[in-house]
Formats: sequence, structure tokens, C-alpha cells
Amino acid sequence: MAEPSADRAVVAFSRLLRAEGLDVAVGATVTFAEAAARVGFASRERLYWAARATLVHRPEDVRAFDAAFDAFWAGRGARAGSAPVERVSLTLAHDAPDDGSAPDGATVDHDEPDGPLLSVRWSRAEVLRHRDFAAYTPEEHAEARRLMSDLRLAGALRRSRRLRPTSRARGRPDVRRTVRRALRTGGEPLRRSFTEPGERPRRIVLLCDVSGSMEPYARSLVRFLHAAVVGRTRVEAFALGTRLTRVTRELSSHDADAAIAAAARRVVDWSGGTRLGDGLREFNDRWGVAGMARGAVVVVLSDGWDRGDPDVLAEQMARLARVAHRVVWVNPLKATPGYAPLARGMAAALPYVDEFVEGHSLASLEALAKVVTRR
Repeated sequence: MAEPSADRAVVAFSRLLRAEGLDVAVGATVTFAEAAARVGFASRERLYWAARATLVHRPEDVRAFDAAFDAFWAGRGARAGSAPVERVSLTLAHDAPDDGSAPDGATVDHDEPDGPLLSVRWSRAEVLRHRDFAAYTPEEHAEARRLMSDLRLAGALRRSRRLRPTSRARGRPDVRRTVRRALRTGGEPLRRSFTEPGERPRRIVLLCDVSGSMEPYARSLVRFLHAAVVGRTRVEAFALGTRLTRVTRELSSHDADAAIAAAARRVVDWSGGTRLGDGLREFNDRWGVAGMARGAVVVVLSDGWDRGDPDVLAEQMARLARVAHRVVWVNPLKATPGYAPLARGMAAALPYVDEFVEGHSLASLEALAKVVTRR
């Protein structure tokens, strides 16, 4: 390790970088102190690269780091009059994907670079994963449809009435297997067999708001509903607007375009008003409380804007929460900076929600899939 005075300088420099907006963890400061003890403080160039390698983690922080380094270490620790730190100029080249296209805003230059060439890869799928659905172009919607088809939605596991064999010496005795094993040992039951309750995934119920306020997101979220319905059994899908429409059968086709077209024909109030309370009351009276929502994971995909009575919505959410295993509310607006659930519908429903998550991008829907599978 460095000497006490050197340690204080290292800590002071780390504090200066944090003040300049860099994310410098305590572990990185310790690593820099160890690196500085090895390279020494006599060479300013070695000290510079030791600090940059251990304290800088983002390319956009290099400029602020350089200014802080020059201001802090000038005449301190490094020998006065030492040679300035050499900056290396790199030429950045994009390693295009297999289709030969270039990323947005990039141009293909076939001239030979003057300096060293740094080749970096980029991924169109990774860009789309974090982009807001409302900012998608038609081409990006088509690409997202392919990526969304890979999503798999599995409900949390619950105990089943069906018994399964177990290797553990506890549970309910399995007489048939015990006798079968005894036949191999001359009729002597040397090893007893047991059974235990198995597990099966819970039913998933998806209630998607297709009102006018959800128009920028409804197209992508209905694609998500289709991927969930065709990806596994025990998934029910409903469209919520001024009325409630069951679209499970329409979304059961593996042809995504045909399935969504059939669902659009079925939903007559697409891009209309929103009556979440009345829609949930119909769901509870006709399907939910009667059995579909009992022990299920219910996912509501809505921005919470409701033209109906918020007291009705609160009452129906309370009924739903009493019979469902978990209630998950997916709000695409939650990712907006400064968002607060102040809409009347959202404020009325939130006390009965177990998980309140985002739903504005592919990455958020992937996170939703993990939330649904949580016990």
C-alpha cells in the first residue's frame, strides 16, 4: 500500500472526482491506492494511467477526469518538469451487423485511418430493448415483434393435488412402488417409497387497456399478450376500454398478424374511452371471482387514466386482490422522469397492487416476466 500521506492524496483525489460527477466507488479508490503504490508517484504518466484505469468507467467521463487530474496532481506527488501525459488518438470503426447496415447516424468510410483503429460492435436488438415503444418507427415495430416472440411468460408455481415420487424419506407412503421394489429383494421391503404434492404454474390473467390514452403503447402490449398466450397454457387475455372483451381465443393463433387482426375486430372500443372500474366489475362478476382469478397472477396493463368513478375502481380492485395470488400493475408512464401516480384511477388502484412496474420497453417487459414468475 501507499504511504499515509499518499493515501490521503488518493482519497482527496477520489473526492474531487465525485464532486465533478464521476461515479467512484470505495473499492475503486482502494484499487487506485494499491496501483499507485506499485507504479509510484515519480512518473506522472504512470500515475495518470493507473488512476484512469481504476477510477474511470465511462468514456464520457474522460474529459472531466483529465481536467481534475491536471488540476490536482500538478506539482503534487509527480516530479516537476516530467513529460506530459501522452494522449492516444483512436479512430472509431463500427463493426456492422450481418445485414451490412450501419447504425443510425453512422456512415461507412472505406478510407484507411491515420491512427490506431478501435473496432466496436453494436446491436440493433440491444438498442430496441431500452427504447420507448412510443418512439418506435414502423420498421422498429416489425423488429420488436420478432424479439417479443422469444418472450416466455410462466406463472409462479403452486402446490398441486397431483402426487409425484420423491427420493426423500418423508411424505405419503407409496405402496405400489414399495411393493415393486420388494419384488427385487425376494419380497422383503428393504426400501420404502414416498410421494409428495407436485407443483404446477399458476394461471396468468392479462388485462390490457386499449383506450385512446394508451394508443402509443397498445400495439406493442397486444403483441406481448399474443406472445404470452401462444407461449404456454393457462393464460387468459382481456382488452379493457369502455367495456371488457375476452380475446384469448383470437390471440391463440401462432400467426401474430392474423391473431392481432382478429383481436382488433373483436374489440369494438379500441382507442376509445376508459372505464376501468366497470370493466373490472364485469371481469370479477363473470370470470374472476367465479374461479379464473382465484390463486392466479393478475396483470393489469394500463396508464391508470379512468373516466369512471374511482370509488368503483377501488372497490373492484379490493375484490380482485382478495381472490388473486398477486396483482401486478404495469404502467408505461412510470418510466417518465418525475412521474407520480396522481391520476384518479391509478391512485385508487395502487393500494391493492402487489407490484407496480414499468411497461414502456422490451427490457421492462422482460423484467415483468421475472416478476410474474416470483413466488
